[in-house]
Parts: sequence; C-alpha cells; structure tokens
Amino acid sequence: MNIGKLLESVLPKDRIKTRLIDVVSYASDAGFYHLQPKAVVQPVSEDEVKALFRFSQKHKIPLTFRAAGTSLSGQSVTDGILVELSRYWKGLSIEEEGTSVRVQPGVIGAVVNARLKKYFKKIGPDPASINSAMMGGILSNNASGMCCGVSRNSYHTTRYIRFMLPDGNVFSTENKDDYIRFAKECPAVYHKIVLLRDQICNDPELYNRIRNKYKTKNTVGYSVNSFIDHDEPLDILAHLMIGAEGTLGFISEAVMQTIPDYPVKSTALLYFSDIYAACRAIVPLTASGAEAVELMDRASLRSVEHIPGVPEVLKVLPDAAAALLVEYQGNNHEELKEKSDRFVVLSPGLSMLFPAEFTADPLEQAFLWKIRKGMFPAVGAVRASGSTVILEDIAFPVAQLGDAILDLQELFKKYGYQNAIIFGHAKDGNIHFVVTQAFESPSEVQRYDRFLREVVDLVVKKYDGALKAEHGTGRNMAPFVETEWGGEIYQVMKSLKQVIDPDNLLNPGVIINENTNAHILHLKELPRVEEEVDKCMECGFCEYKCPSRNITLTPRRRIVVRRELLKLKNEGKKDKYKELLGQYQYDGLDTCAVDGLCATACPVDINTGMLVKRLRKENHSDFANGVALSIARNFGAVASTVKVGVQAGSVVNRIFGPGTLRKFTKGMKGLVPLFPLWSNQLKPSADLKASIRRSANSGHAPRAVFFPTCISRNMGGSADGKKGIIDAFLSVSEKAGIGMVIPHDIQSTCCGQLFSSKGFNKAFAFTANETVEKLWRWTNEAQFPVVLDVTSCTFTLHHCRPVLSDENRLKFDKLKILDSIDYLLDYIVPAAETKRMKKEIVLHPVCSLQKMGLEGKFLKLAHHFAEKVDIPLAAGCCGMAGDRGFWFPELTRSATLPEAEEVKQKEYEGYYSTAKTCEMNLSDAVGKNYESIVYLMDECM
Repeated sequence: MNIGKLLESVLPKDRIKTRLIDVVSYASDAGFYHLQPKAVVQPVSEDEVKALFRFSQKHKIPLTFRAAGTSLSGQSVTDGILVELSRYWKGLSIEEEGTSVRVQPGVIGAVVNARLKKYFKKIGPDPASINSAMMGGILSNNASGMCCGVSRNSYHTTRYIRFMLPDGNVFSTENKDDYIRFAKECPAVYHKIVLLRDQICNDPELYNRIRNKYKTKNTVGYSVNSFIDHDEPLDILAHLMIGAEGTLGFISEAVMQTIPDYPVKSTALLYFSDIYAACRAIVPLTASGAEAVELMDRASLRSVEHIPGVPEVLKVLPDAAAALLVEYQGNNHEELKEKSDRFVVLSPGLSMLFPAEFTADPLEQAFLWKIRKGMFPAVGAVRASGSTVILEDIAFPVAQLGDAILDLQELFKKYGYQNAIIFGHAKDGNIHFVVTQAFESPSEVQRYDRFLREVVDLVVKKYDGALKAEHGTGRNMAPFVETEWGGEIYQVMKSLKQVIDPDNLLNPGVIINENTNAHILHLKELPRVEEEVDKCMECGFCEYKCPSRNITLTPRRRIVVRRELLKLKNEGKKDKYKELLGQYQYDGLDTCAVDGLCATACPVDINTGMLVKRLRKENHSDFANGVALSIARNFGAVASTVKVGVQAGSVVNRIFGPGTLRKFTKGMKGLVPLFPLWSNQLKPSADLKASIRRSANSGHAPRAVFFPTCISRNMGGSADGKKGIIDAFLSVSEKAGIGMVIPHDIQSTCCGQLFSSKGFNKAFAFTANETVEKLWRWTNEAQFPVVLDVTSCTFTLHHCRPVLSDENRLKFDKLKILDSIDYLLDYIVPAAETKRMKKEIVLHPVCSLQKMGLEGKFLKLAHHFAEKVDIPLAAGCCGMAGDRGFWFPELTRSATLPEAEEVKQKEYEGYYSTAKTCEMNLSDAVGKNYESIVYLMDECM
C-alpha cells in the first residue's frame, strides 16, 4: 500500500511527507521511545483533520498529533500517521485586555507570554520547556510548572476549548448551542459520560479518592476530576481532553484565562544541612506567600558547580546538604515588602546554614533560575556516549517529602545510578529525578525495568503519591495507571476511551495500554556517531530557532538522521543507506544556514552548524579545496570581479527595467538549480579609493581603523540612492569628531566567513592568518581598535583564533576588534548631537549579534534616535548565511516569513539591521528597505 498516494485524496502532495528522510527524522521526540511513522502530514484546517480521521478509520491506520515534540514519555511518536501541527496552527489573539488569550496548538508558550507581557499577564502553565513547547502539547499534557501549583495548570486555566472527536464532530464550550447538539449528535458518548459521572458522584469512596488525588499534582491517566468538577457532559469531555495526550480527539483552539505576571520579585537560594531541614521549611514558606519554592538535593547542586558565577558556597556544602530556591512576587514594592516581612518573621525557625540573601536584581534573579534550570542539562552533558537522559517526575504528600526522597536515593544506589539527581517544585510535593540510562543490552533494559517497578511501589504503595505530576502518562507510565488509581477508576478511563475511540486509532498505547511491559518496548537506540551527535538528548529545544525548520530539517532532526545513517550502515542496508545519504545532502547540509543559533537554545550547547561545517569539509574534494585556497590567495582580484559583476547587473536593470536580472536568474534556476538568484537589493558600492582618501583627510586625529568588509566594498550601495555604507560610517565619525582610517590595501582583505561557512578550512586558515597580520600592521601593533561594519564578519574574526599560527595568536590576543554596534554606541553616541528623533522603527538583530550578546546594545543604540523601537517576536536567523540565500532562496523565504508577516502589521519610519546580506534578505521579504543602523544615526545626528 502506497500510503503517500492514498493520502493525496485527503491533503495536497506538498503537505504529505513520506520520503525516507522524513519518516526517519520525525521518528524521535524528546522521550526515550522510538517509532517510525508511515507518513507525516501537515493539515491546515479542521476540515482536513476531519478527512484524516475518516482516512484513519477506513484504512485502520493510527493517528498521533504532535506540536513541538518536547514531551518526555513517548506521547508523540507513532508507527502510524504523524499529524504535525507546528507549522500552520499558530493562531493567537489577546482578548479582554489580556484577561484571556485565544490560541491554536502550534503557538509556542513563550510567544503567548511575550504577547501578554504588556498587560502584566501570562498563561498559568509554566513548564521548563516553555520556550519551545507549544500550546497543543501544553494542553494535551496538562502542563503545569514551577509556580502554578495545582490551581494554575492547563486544566484549571482553560476557559473555553474547541475540539474534534474521531467521528468528525466539532464542539466548543464557548458555544451554548453545542451543549444541546452534543447530546443529539453524539448520544453514545453523551450518555456514557452521564453514566460515569453519576457512578463517581454517587460513590463517596470513588468521589473522595479523586478529590484527594488532585490535591497534589497528578497527570496519571485521564483527568477524571472533570467528573466531579463539572455537571454538563460537554464540559466534562472538554476537560478530559486536557491531559488526554491526543488519545480522545483533536484540540483545535482554546481560550486560556491568564494570571498575573508580577512586575517585582525577590529571590534567594537558601541552604540547609540536609533534605529534612529543607522539607520542613516548605510549608511555612508557602504559607508566607512564596510563589516558588524549588528544592535541590546535594547531587543536583554538585551538577551545576561548574557554571561560571555560581556561589562558591556550593562547592563546600556538606554531603547531605540541600537548597531551596525561593521567590516572592508582587504587583508593587509595598506588596512585595509585606511578603518579605513575613519571611523575616519565620526565618529564625528555618534551620538554614547561612542567613538568607534576597535579590531584586533581574540579572541576579535570572542567574539563580539558570542554576535551577541547568540541572537537567548538566547531567545530560556529562552522560556516557550512547546513553539517554531520563527525566521523571513524581509527587508525594509534602509532609512526607523528606522521607520519600531518602527512599528514592536508596533506589539510586541499589540500581547503580551514580549521577542521579533530585530537584523539583517542593511546595507541591512534586520532584523530578534525572538518571542516565543505556538500553544497549538486555541486562540494561532489565535494570531499568526493575528500578522503575520499585519506584512505582515506592510512590503508590508506600506514599500514595502520583507517578506523574506534570509530564503526562505517556508510554512510560501507561502500564501502571491501574496500579495508581485502582481497578474501578481505571475501568472508567478504559470505557471512556472505548466509547470515543472504539477502534483504538488515536495515539494507541498511550495512557491505556494493557501490555505490562509497554514501558520497555520501542526504546530509542543512541549509537555513538560523533561528538555533537552523541551529546544530543533530542529534546527539540533548538527547533524554534532553526531557519530551515519549515522546509527541510531542524538541528534535532539532522542529528536523528545521522544516527539512523550509522544504524543502516552497521546493519548492511546499503540501498536504504544510500537513499538516506542522498536525501541528506540537500535537507541536512545544503539548507543548513550554519548560523549556530540552535546552540543558544540547546541545553547541552550543541552547535549543529559547526557539525554541518565539518561534514561539508569532509565532502569537499582535494580539487574543491584547492580552488577555494586559490580564491583566498587571490581574493583582491576575485572581489574586484564580483564588484564588476554587480555593476554590470545594475546597468542591465537600469536599461531593461529594475526586475530584469531577477527574472533572468530565476529562469536560469529553473534549468540549473544551483544558479545564483539575483537580488534587487544588490547595489554597487561607491568609489573605494575616494573613501580611503576621505578617511585620510578627515581633519580628525585617528582613533580607530575602519575595516569595511568585502560585502560593503563590493555591494554596499544603498537601495534608496543614499550614500554608500562606507561613507555613512565616515560621515557619523566626522560628525562626532572621530578620525577613522581605511587602509589603502583593504580591497584584498576578507574575514574568512565565505570559506568558514562552507567548510573550506585551509582557505579559512590562510585568510584569517593573512587578515590578522594586516590588522596588526594597520593598527600599529594594536594601538588602535579595528571596527567592522558587518556583524557576521566581526563574529567570524572573533572566533578565528583556533586556525591561527602561534605567532598570530599572540597578535590576535592583543587586538581590539569592535563590531559596528560597539563602536557606534561606545564611541559615537557620547560625542553625538541628536538633531531629530524618528517616531517608530523596527530592528532585525542578526544571528551573530545575538550570539555575541549585543542585542541589548543594539536596542540601546536605537533608542538614542527613535522614540519607539520594535524587535519582532519572530526575529531570528534570516537564513542568508553570507551567500546561501543566492543559491537556495527557498531557505531565506521560509526563514524570514514569520518575521516578515509580523513586521507587515504596521508601518515604520525606518527598518534597520547590522549586516548587508541580511538587510537585503529582509528587504525582499518585507517589501521595505532594511539598512544599517548607521543610516539612522547619520540622518538624526
């Protein structure tokens, strides 16, 4: 059966993915289970989802919905059809002045909070993965988090919900008529819910069991508290959908009730002699009004000792010590002081090792939270190659938390989990534990099985706790749902699943699973491949940063494919290996922008761009390397040729019309895919020699060496007919009374990005060494700083040290290489006289600016010359990667689309960035002229 062809009766071909690389790369989520889908589909409407339900039932092929794929317990893997929602279901609207927010399943949680921020509101659930996790998963897993407790989770903060049942019926709790329609159109489901509701409400033992279980966090099984929280069958079913992990239907939209996002906070790390002393402090701290009380055992504290800046005391704490991260929050300083005063009163009875030191500094607070959030990745970063990281969460009654943790630590010792750590949301009795586990042999699988079964006995039989507090049931705890809830309530869950999904086609094996060994089936293999790949936990935190995420692969999926390639090679499956390797060239290598932003979101700092650079290097022939080295050695002549080409192209457009060359090269690309595409933003630079003379005769004492990059020298003309970028820099310097010298032999100089991004290491090493030698000479042996006008070039030079000779490393270490932002803010602004301010402008922070931590300075610089400055929430890498957008324009189109759509919502007085090629790309995407921020300064000074 050709499932791809069959699915074409349901969806357009371009939103059906059945190639080997597609099903392989989507086979993994953040958990430690692995199932390869038969197809991946991307519906855009409820009608298409309804058609998928019909298709599934007709062909008896299961459906599994996935948003971000950051869930940890196997909820979003399948060997059926994977319904991928992250690309198209991004609807988001703020309602009632921020009191509520309407969302679709593909919206990232952090994006929702960013949109709510100006109203001092946020959504209730706050999982640690919120920067990547999407609303579909947040709702379907009943996410909670660090500060939301049991009353602000997804279940309790969902106001209205719109969902589709497998029979295709769509209902919304926002629509009163749907309550009547539900009874008429789904009588079997309606009456079953009424029957189950009455069964539970008429049985005091069942009723009280459910009520008591949800006094602590609990996501095991279905949200059966809906039967006692609501009367109307539609309300009950709607709330059963929350936490159902896509096993009962499809959530297409929800209206969330928001909660306060307190503007003032006070945070401290409190140290205790042992876990008991820390646990005894939980109740009084909670009663005093602490929003967050995060527990960390000694092992977890030890795991983050290496983070630069951590308190020195962490390294000398007693072996049994523990800590609590405590945060008070308030609407104003008076409210915060009232809570802080309560702490002062109770603190003498807390048995702390040291007096508490609270901070209100946002940077210090962020660092304390970085310590807390860094524990999971800290273990992941040092785990043995070939092993996975298992992050489990359980809940105990708070009064017994200390005893339960000691028991759990004994299990770690018994089963040899030497690096296991414990941390969690102490005021809710919710703790997480992290162990590293390999599944390479039957004995390792059996070890995990025995360990997990003892954990189940400890949590359920000894403490009557919850096996899952907030991560969802998944495949990992499905065999133990009945163990926790008992036969009668488990039967309620089973009968609910049976009446709604009688053929068990919605995410089968998740939540309801009769196989008592389901938790040790379909385990993910992690073969040793290469350093970057082996470190990857496949958590997916990187994906929202990736410019190629909507056309080919993401960093996680690139790594998943690398692992599969090795597996196929080892198994001798030559045809499959060859097929996958061939597909990887375009999807994995050609369309990677190597921007490295993935590393900024990765818990273990993997830069997949560096991996791709190395793979590109390994793919280059000796001939290709020789050609690249020859270009590097003759760069002046090559650059001059490029400049002549740009000038010639401009002449053609001037004679035959402004879009002529674009149309011609687009036609050529249709015939020769690797033919470069012309951009109408390409404009030849002004006379470089004239600019050099101008810099030498400015009349101001030299204070810096200006290194106009090859991009500026050869295609740095303004699309608006203004002066070129080089002259704009000279102009603002002259206005500030600062002399900048452009070296006379600059034309043959390059930072080396051209070669570095393509993996031509010898050419990059030659270029970098030659450039550093010139910089040393130009600056009179580091007497002056060097200023570059393109941020990506600055970044390249900042990171060229590994390829330098020993002699040039000594020179490099003494050089001061400034990005344009550093120079403009630190040198020009203090001497500038502002003659006018623009009303409202928008910025595009290029990826290298983000990696260098200069976003704050970029924003600060803009605020000197504009009353209002916007940075789009969707701002990210434009995919240009120097010149990649010329060869693969589909990459840049896809990468810029979200940002362009956001920017187009309003009209700005100016559009600014710090890299010419990125400005060209954004200009094409938005239809407005993006230019260097130096133009803003030149106009306003």
